[in-house]
Amino acid sequence: MNSAVIVFPGSNCDRDLAVALEQVIGRKPTMVWHQDSALPDGTDFIAIPGGFSYGDYLRSGAMAARSPITRAVKDAAARGVPVLGVCNGFQVLTEAGMLPGALMRNAGLNFVCRPVPLEVENSRSLFTSRYDAGETVVFPVAHHDGNYQADEATLDRLEGEGRVAFRYLDQVNGSARAIAGIVNDAGNVLGMMPHPERALEPAHGNTDGRRLFEGLLETVAA
Repeated sequence: MNSAVIVFPGSNCDRDLAVALEQVIGRKPTMVWHQDSALPDGTDFIAIPGGFSYGDYLRSGAMAARSPITRAVKDAAARGVPVLGVCNGFQVLTEAGMLPGALMRNAGLNFVCRPVPLEVENSRSLFTSRYDAGETVVFPVAHHDGNYQADEATLDRLEGEGRVAFRYLDQVNGSARAIAGIVNDAGNVLGMMPHPERALEPAHGNTDGRRLFEGLLETVAA
């Protein structure tokens, strides 16, 4: 599987994702700079990392959503290429219109940085196929603007279509209906605030995130 990690000025988790992908896939991803206008030929998977793209000087992810490479990412997703956006990457996906809703300031206006328990809401997506629905996993979070919000009609549609991938089991940031991650209507784009790449090996404290990447590899390589 040929993967690509998008790098924006201010990204600080791009290496984390790159290391995770290399460990699971066995091949280094291509690091793609935000000013590039095209992805490498044959890209099978795209990852948008966490961090503070463009310093989050506007709404988090808003400037990154207008970078030249984002158009290429949107075009690839429209062709069915899987895209994972983690933390700031989730914010970029919403700002680019690839996922509905918006990420707001955390309830209480505090930066949250700790491992949190999550419920796997949907195990039928290509990102969650290695998990069981209803299973509890633990991923770290590290965000200030992780409060997912959408209008009630959108929330009802996400719930009804099985597009909620992960849900918080603790009060973390005030997200509507405790939503921690969602997929698009085609099922090939996942945005999530928790960091699966930081739960990949025993030294991280748990390996719950590894199965996300293993399931993705299994599905894409099939």
